[in-house]
Amino acid sequence: MSSSRPPLPLTGLLLAGGRGTRMGGVDKGLQLLHGEPLAQHVLTRLAPQTGPLLINANRHLADYTALGAPFAATVVSDTLAGFPGPLAGFPGPLAGLLAGMRAATTELMLCVPCDTPFLPTDLALRLMEALEASEADIATALTCNRDGQHALHPVVALVRTALADDLAASLASGERRVRAWYARHTLATAHFPDERAFYNANSLQDLALLERS
Repeated sequence: MSSSRPPLPLTGLLLAGGRGTRMGGVDKGLQLLHGEPLAQHVLTRLAPQTGPLLINANRHLADYTALGAPFAATVVSDTLAGFPGPLAGFPGPLAGLLAGMRAATTELMLCVPCDTPFLPTDLALRLMEALEASEADIATALTCNRDGQHALHPVVALVRTALADDLAASLASGERRVRAWYARHTLATAHFPDERAFYNANSLQDLALLERS
């Protein structure tokens, strides 16, 4: 997707390191939508809006490396280890966020999940405006549906990479909840009118519906 607007001086991070539990354990970012992996749809939206690109993945690394090649994206994996039980090897999106923050070379990083193929083309710009207007540490997207109910999309976020040590400490203490870590910092929100732009395909049924749309 082309854009006449130059990319902003920030790093883009595609989160594709989850278990895909609600998709039966498959690697969500590699599932096809209209003949292309979900992650590729997201990268196509994200790439024109940012500078360097990162992909957080914990399996099928060769596939993600090949997928990221046209976008000059670098694949980074979670660095946390030693978690027992069902979290072993998949400590959650905060771990992916930390891996990206550690690898980023810019002061800001835009994080997006691999299952949101319709992200706004002005996502980075509007989150940047919200962050700067509030002098915040983190900015995330907020939408409103037809019933007037607001929905926060916390995994779509612009974060200051200087917060990496704080996030590492929070993870070391056992925190895994994205919103709980955000609550430690100044949070801004950017309002987007199109709720569908943040639709995420959580299940194979969701993906099938998108395929028919």
